Amino acid sequence: MMIRFACEADIPQMLELLRQVELVHHGIRPDLFRNGGEKYDAEALRQLLCDPTRPILAAVEDGTMVGYAFCILQTVQNDPVLRNRKELYIDDLCVDSSYRGKGVAKALFDRVRAYGEELGCDALTLNVWEGNDRARLFYEKCGLTPRKTYMELSL
Repeated sequence: MMIRFACEADIPQMLELLRQVELVHHGIRPDLFRNGGEKYDAEALRQLLCDPTRPILAAVEDGTMVGYAFCILQTVQNDPVLRNRKELYIDDLCVDSSYRGKGVAKALFDRVRAYGEELGCDALTLNVWEGNDRARLFYEKCGLTPRKTYMELSL
């Protein structure tokens, strides 16, 4: 397996993997996530691929994308409260359902971490939805710890 930056030829598989993520989120929180919702279409993905602040890493096996990590480079400078920082945020990490449990997610995560270090980032950050216990356990095994808790009260 190879980890590389995604390219336009990966868009069809990215769309399939995005659908798999949507199904997970809809299953956990159908009150928030539409069944069949589409985070990005092909054109939006083409634009993301051109944005240096939104790198997408691809896990490729035999020429097929089997996983991805959508990232966002975030910087804080001259904020009156926060210290100057550069962080690499994992907006979305997905492995094709037929490849889960085979080390693809760990390889992607490790490459994202290395990329963040190459960029001189202070931290790697992400969000995990409550109820996505498998993802939370994976990230804890990778060494991530909670920074803050986002809470809600349904009305």
